[in-house]
Amino acid sequence: MSEPLLSVTELSKTYTMGTVQVNALRKVSFSIVRGEFVAIMGPSGSGKSTLMNLLGCLDTPTSGLYQLDGVETARLNDNDLAHVRARKLGFIFQQYNLLPRQSALRNVEMPLIYRGVSATERRQRAETALQIVGMGERMHHRPNELSGGQQQRVAIARALVGSPAVMLADEPTGALDTATSAELMSFLQTLNRGQGLTVVVVTHERDIAAYAQRILTMRDGRLVKDDKESGKGAK
Repeated sequence: MSEPLLSVTELSKTYTMGTVQVNALRKVSFSIVRGEFVAIMGPSGSGKSTLMNLLGCLDTPTSGLYQLDGVETARLNDNDLAHVRARKLGFIFQQYNLLPRQSALRNVEMPLIYRGVSATERRQRAETALQIVGMGERMHHRPNELSGGQQQRVAIARALVGSPAVMLADEPTGALDTATSAELMSFLQTLNRGQGLTVVVVTHERDIAAYAQRILTMRDGRLVKDDKESGKGAK
């Protein structure tokens, strides 16, 4: 069996709000191997977004262990965590977070600018990423000249350009209509199957989760079900 790419053990997160403590995550344990397509599903308040923030090294757990590609994240300082986010993780959000005055090409280049990649290599890699997501002919368009689905594809290209080990998608279809949502999820499925990209999607919609090979169901901060080979993505 493959070594886990992501592994969480007894992971917990508690927030203090005044005199009240909120247990957003309660001793969650699971692992994800390289090349899996996993959906984290649950209603609002189930802990799925908190879990996604921890997996993305955007927050730190109160207790428990999180290992990413063999590295225990609790041992990393802020600079190390920023390096991990830049090198290991790709992020897709419900709101596309594109720079409105910049072209699709420039938006996709941005992560590479922060990594100090040369202008020539940045452009080549950004153009390739846009071609992969089917946006090669619109790379010079600004976000307001693109549909919602096209903007989300640009966001995917931006996440892909750094060659991440894991793609983390937080409610990626939340701002899209049904047909465009299906198109986007099929595309993520293609990246997973064709390129072996590890994909983790957070959603509250069962039809979106069904594209994954495996569904982790959260409720009240706990992992209540780990369902493999559960939907359209099952191999």
